[in-house]
Parts: sequence; structure tokens; C-alpha cells
Amino acid sequence: MSAPAAFSDISKAANDLLNKDFYHVSPASLEVKSKAPNGVTFNVKGKSAHEGPIAGSLEAKYVDKPTGKRPSIQKPPDSSCDRLGESRPMRFFFSCGHSISRSVKLNFMSQFTHHRMMLMLLPRPGLTLTQAWTTANALDTKLELDNNVAKGLKAEILTQYLPTKQSKGAKLNLYFQQPNLHARAFFDLLSGPTANFDAVLGHEGFVVGAEGGYDVQKAAITKYSAAIGYSVPQYTAAITAGNNLSVFSSSYYHRVNAQVEAGAKATWDSKAGNSVGLEVASKYRLDPSSFAKAKINDRGIAALAYNVLLRPGVTLGLGASFDTQNLNQAAHKVGANFTFES
Repeated sequence: MSAPAAFSDISKAANDLLNKDFYHVSPASLEVKSKAPNGVTFNVKGKSAHEGPIAGSLEAKYVDKPTGKRPSIQKPPDSSCDRLGESRPMRFFFSCGHSISRSVKLNFMSQFTHHRMMLMLLPRPGLTLTQAWTTANALDTKLELDNNVAKGLKAEILTQYLPTKQSKGAKLNLYFQQPNLHARAFFDLLSGPTANFDAVLGHEGFVVGAEGGYDVQKAAITKYSAAIGYSVPQYTAAITAGNNLSVFSSSYYHRVNAQVEAGAKATWDSKAGNSVGLEVASKYRLDPSSFAKAKINDRGIAALAYNVLLRPGVTLGLGASFDTQNLNQAAHKVGANFTFES
């Protein structure tokens, strides 16, 4: 039995249908993905905004996947201890530490009163190192340890450095997954420090979750939210109460068949008034290499998107949004996206 979705992913199916792959958000965007022979992947992104400067990033990622084999241990010669009158050597083996290298051994011996002690460090692979440099001159580094510290536990260490402002940031994220349980903890080590926690319990498709935030310096709870949902392969439904239980949203996603998907989301802010925001969207797969999407909200903003695989490794996305209540005004947006992957 797999773990339930994370708290932020309880409404993921509907949110992806409503927000993902709509390319009108930026006039033009470009993404290039490549992979080196040693397994390092590079991702270069560039995006121009309708208002504001062009943003971009360069990212390099290395994954040290577990091989499933333990490093071989060479037995040290102990003929000197086999002679009559001398004690057998005592050996202590244990595994600790983590390294990007495939196999690292550190041996040292201490000779005392006819006894020898050997310590071997056998690091287990399974970490991911990601480094990125953005056009905002930010240097981001992320180190992930998945199922390395303990079974079902994933740890992330994130750092950010802005040379121009001499600004530093450090965060620690923990993810713990077990059957019927998905818990997370996020710690901002330099700002506050602050901590955010969430947990989701699941059973036979039903999920219930809660989220909370805490500021250590102020000794105060900063936020709390709750959610409940039901998910099966054909459809999902969820109700969330966020922003300290003041913003309520209900979402629904339905996979009609292999070609058609549909979804809707309603949101009500109890502090803003009695009006309810509504969005509906649909996705239709034209063929194995292309699909089209459409959505409209209660304010009359409609969006269309088209995605096609031109050739292996080259994807084109086109999108546009229209204000159906003001068609004669210049409030419409268009955008295009190119993705190259090798």
C-alpha cells in the first residue's frame, strides 16, 4: 500500500488541469534539457514576462542512485594474530556518512596489547545534488538524501546565496512516507527561525490532512489549514480550508476516458465577501503526440492551449487568454513555449 498524497497535493489533479500547460502567462519561454554521459543533467530556462525583465536559470543535477550492491570488504591479513599466545583481532564494521562517490573506504588501525581495531566507513549512495544560477544572481544548492538516513525518510538541505546583497538562506526539509501516512516538516534556519508542518492520513482512497506553522522567535503559531479528500484513478474530490481556516475551496477532477479530462474548482474567501470564484477546465488528447486544453472562470477570462511533440525531444506549446467581457480592449494575452530535450 502506497503512502497518501502530500498535503499540498490533495487537490493536485484538479490544480494541474486548471493551471498547468497554459502558455499565455508569458509571451515566450524556452527550456533546454540535456544529460551528460556521467549522468549529470542540465536544465536551462528562459522566460520573458508581459511586464518586467527576462528571467532565466541554469541548473545542474546529479543523482547517485543506489546500486543494490554492498562494497566489497577485503579481509586484512591477520597471520600475526594466529600464532599461539596472541589474541584474535577485534573488528568493528558499521556504515555511516554519505558521499557522491560510488565507494569510499577509510581504514585506520590502532595496535595496542596484541589487539587491532579497524573502522570502515561504507557510505551508501542515493543522494541528489542540484545547483542552479539564476538571472537574479542567486546561487541555489539543494542536497537530497532519499531513503538513506532511514526507510521512508527523505531529507533536503537547501541553501541560497546572493553575492550582490551578501544575503544567505538555509532550509531543512523532511519528508516521511509510510503506508497510510505522509508527513512533512520545513525549517527556515536563518529567518525566524520558522517551522511548518503538515501530515496526511489515508485509508481506502479517503485522505484527511492538517497544516501548521510556528515562529520560534515569536513563540506563536503563524498559520493553520485543514483538508479532506477522496481519490480513485477515475476521479478525485477535495475540500480545503486555508489561510487560518478563512479561505475555503472545493475541487473536482474527472478522467472521463483516455482522451478527455475535466475539472472544476470553487473558492470562497470569508473575509473578502460572499462572492464565490469558479473555474472549469477540460483537456482533450488529440493523438499520442498532442493535446488541447481550455478553461474559463467566473470573471469571463477564457484560456486556450495547444501542446504538440514536433519530433523526439522537441515540444511546442501555444496559448492565449481572452477577456470575453471586454473583447474590444487590449486585455488579451498570447504566449509560446519551446522545450528541447536530449
